[in-house]
Amino acid sequence: MPNQEFVFKQFKILQDKCAMKVGTDAVLLGSWINCPNAKTILDIGTGTGIIALMLAQKIGAKIDAIDIDDNAFIQANENVNSSKWHERIQIFHTSLQQFANESNHKYDLIVSNPPYFIDCSKALEESRTNARHTDHLPYTDLLNGVLKLLNPAGRFYVILPTKESEQFCSLAAENKLYLTKLTRVITRTDKPEKRLLMRFEFTKKELSEDSIIIEQDERHSYTNEYKELTKDYYLHF
Repeated sequence: MPNQEFVFKQFKILQDKCAMKVGTDAVLLGSWINCPNAKTILDIGTGTGIIALMLAQKIGAKIDAIDIDDNAFIQANENVNSSKWHERIQIFHTSLQQFANESNHKYDLIVSNPPYFIDCSKALEESRTNARHTDHLPYTDLLNGVLKLLNPAGRFYVILPTKESEQFCSLAAENKLYLTKLTRVITRTDKPEKRLLMRFEFTKKELSEDSIIIEQDERHSYTNEYKELTKDYYLHF
């Protein structure tokens, strides 16, 4: 069966059990995060464990990663245990709601590539639906978890589609979690903006804003800026 393994420069991802395979959103988010002094990290909805492993590669932090899905929990453990950072990463089989309720730990960095569809048609496969739709992790629950678990001086990183990000930013601002960095993701030069990479903090700062284009006019004709961002991970960059 194709696409059951994805090989990066310093680790590989098995994805035969996971509904959501390695995708551009996760690689973008993991590459974009810049928080070298973080000592503790929480990855919400880890899936295959890709973002946890990307962060372990560039930040010497202790990383906790959670996922509610049975197969994702098994797969993330497989991928972490086969990596050279397995002693620094722990996978928990739990929802964010339960984890936040039971934990008193505070994290320097929290990251999530969350389910984002709110009112769209759903996939037939239940695990894929759970990974893509907000039914099990509404934005209010995601935000409440971050508010409880993030250090006062910590940073929260997330990627969302443009429309959905407006709702999340409003909720965050109402709870005094402020957008401090924003990168607009454009898949191709002839396409509209698709995603927003966002960083939130409890301290209000002047917003740093920019954009990145992934491909030029043809598929797989990647821009230099995308290659530069992801070169520590992709084999061919």
